[in-house]
Amino acid sequence: VGESFGSTGTTLWGIGAVGPMHTARVISWNGVATYGAMAVGAPLGVMLNHGFGLPGVAVLIVVAVVIAALVACRKAAISVTAGKRIAFRSVIGRIGLYGLGLGFGTIGFGVIATFITLYYADKGWSGAAFTLTLFSLGFVGARLVFGNMINRFGGLLVSLVSFVVEIAGLLMIWLGTDPVTVQLGAFLTGSGFSLIFPALGVEAVKQVPPQNQGTALGLYSAFLDLGLGITGPVAGLMIAHLGTPSIYLAAAFMVVIAWLLTLKLWLQTSRQTSSR
Repeated sequence: VGESFGSTGTTLWGIGAVGPMHTARVISWNGVATYGAMAVGAPLGVMLNHGFGLPGVAVLIVVAVVIAALVACRKAAISVTAGKRIAFRSVIGRIGLYGLGLGFGTIGFGVIATFITLYYADKGWSGAAFTLTLFSLGFVGARLVFGNMINRFGGLLVSLVSFVVEIAGLLMIWLGTDPVTVQLGAFLTGSGFSLIFPALGVEAVKQVPPQNQGTALGLYSAFLDLGLGITGPVAGLMIAHLGTPSIYLAAAFMVVIAWLLTLKLWLQTSRQTSSR
């Protein structure tokens, strides 16, 4: 709950501070901060666990959150857009397909973040934490290098390309016979997943008036959490019956569904644009 409020709140604060025309950039930098911390946190957590155990990891997390809260308290408040708000159900209807695309696309991230350590253990390899770091580096790098592509080509087209990269990465992990192949697959998966949240998010918030964009972004973000929440138990059942590699093939199929949903949205938008 705390992470959800923190992520959505900081994103909305950023959009309010610089204006809606910079929505893609704000969402992108929010993700850079989040997954940059993940890239550093994975190996740092392993080091702290070896030296101080889980209490050492917990202390670091608490200190980081306190520092973040102190920084946030020093920021100026933003004005809230007033106006008549549309019904909650209507907001869901308008952003639902965008959220589903995000949710299915998130599954690739979920199976790496949750099960890559088990995958390495099954193979008898070491270096799972480094693989998570490579995923995060791919994620951060893609946002830094290609973040402007969303405003240039549109969120839907960027998402279509990103999903293809994510699918390729997941298939490499599924077929991986050595750590290097799996690490490259994780890097590609992170690179592909990187722009999906801001790209689809920009298009989602366009579907509602400004006074409803906070609700829209919160609901849209919830699909990411829903995707992660479903991934754990379902992937766990698959591992028990089909083995660990199977979840990466299944995740690739889920991302294909996300690609098809996004293609539908892109075709609809293209037809609407051409008819004007």
